[in-house]
Order: sequence, then structure tokens, then C-alpha cells
Amino acid sequence: MAVPTMGVVVLDCPDTRRLADFYARMLGWKIDEARSDSSWTEVVDEEGRRRLAFQEAPGFVPPEWPSAEHSQQFHLDLDVPPARIEEAEREVLELGARLVQDDGDGARSFRVYADPAGHPFCLCLVDR
Repeated sequence: MAVPTMGVVVLDCPDTRRLADFYARMLGWKIDEARSDSSWTEVVDEEGRRRLAFQEAPGFVPPEWPSAEHSQQFHLDLDVPPARIEEAEREVLELGARLVQDDGDGARSFRVYADPAGHPFCLCLVDR
């Protein structure tokens, strides 16, 4: 049996509260005030099982999609039913994301966006 267990995924950013609010609103989660301070903010799902954290990083340089010089380092894949992809895209754009790669008129099963701090994430078509 493995000793370590998965804790939390942490994203560096210049403004932890702003980025936490973006993800909380996009995922329908909430900011966990008890685990947050001026340089660290966490969001948690409704069951309290899944978390994302945001850590203040002075001098943060956002990744670029795609780019060897400004590597993405990692990205998040978020599942969306195919019938709701347009609705999901409108929501993430209204929250402050920007589209960086479309689905090629349906040639790909995902679309790539950048969050307000520049981290890439994908809306992936998944039948549920």
C-alpha cells in the first residue's frame, strides 16, 4: 500500500482570491475560508472531498498554449456533456477565461481555454 495520498492540486498565480473565485464559480464549488489566507486560497466541492488550491507567486509568468518556451507544465481537463458544450463555453468566457484553441469544427473532442491567470484547461466532451 502506498504511504502518500493525494492532497490538493495547487496552481501558482498572482491573485489567489481572484483565481479561486473563477474556479469556484465555474465548478459550482465554494471557497474554504478556514483553509485560506492572503497568500493561499482553497476551493472545495459540495461533498468536501475534492479541492483546488491557489498559491500567491510573485513574478508569476503564465504558460502559453502551445509553446515550448512557456510550457503549460500541466492542465486541467473538465468533462462536459456534448449537448452542453456551448453553454459551458459561454459560462467560462463570462467568468473571465479566454479560448486559446477551438475544437477544429468538431475535429477534436476538446476545446482549450486559459483561466484569468493564464493556466490552460480543457472542456472535454464526455457522455455521462
